[in-house]
Amino acid sequence: MTSLPDWMRPPRPEGWLAEDLDNLPEAPNNTELIDGTLVFRMFPQCHWHSRVIHALHSTLSSQVPDAIDINSKMTVRLDERNRPEPDVIASTKSIPPDATWYDAKDIVLAVEVVSPESEHRDRAVKPHKYAEAGIRSFWRVEDVDAVTTIHVYELDDMTRTYVPTGIFRDTLKVDLPFPIELDVQNLYG
Repeated sequence: MTSLPDWMRPPRPEGWLAEDLDNLPEAPNNTELIDGTLVFRMFPQCHWHSRVIHALHSTLSSQVPDAIDINSKMTVRLDERNRPEPDVIASTKSIPPDATWYDAKDIVLAVEVVSPESEHRDRAVKPHKYAEAGIRSFWRVEDVDAVTTIHVYELDDMTRTYVPTGIFRDTLKVDLPFPIELDVQNLYG
């Protein structure tokens, strides 16, 4: 059995905290914190996943109002023990160039592009955590039988859970979190 490097050992018995991610220079890119546990992406992302993230970032950036920033591959601090990394986010607050995370209270859209490695987290774990943190809109993007599909959800304030508002395979047109129209099949084209 191979021993773990020292940097992989939690600094306290209850696990890792959100701020600890900034003190792990040896950690692989895209390291997330879920329930006080480090989560590493162990498999390279496929071409579809990468292209869809890039296309979403580009398309949303071209339609976003001035008061909202679009970013990708940045963690979001949901609480003390959770700092996941959505594939694309929309934030009402700009962050400094040296910042490493966004605050959940400023996020109006979190997008997860599902891959085989992240399927369970993207479908079950992260949406629940985003809703609890008050993120108003959530999109789950999947490749369903070679058809890019976007599942759109909106936060129900009373239950602090997401309710589905649409499944889009052709043209996505929504008003929240800001007016957006995009050709779903052109995201991977």
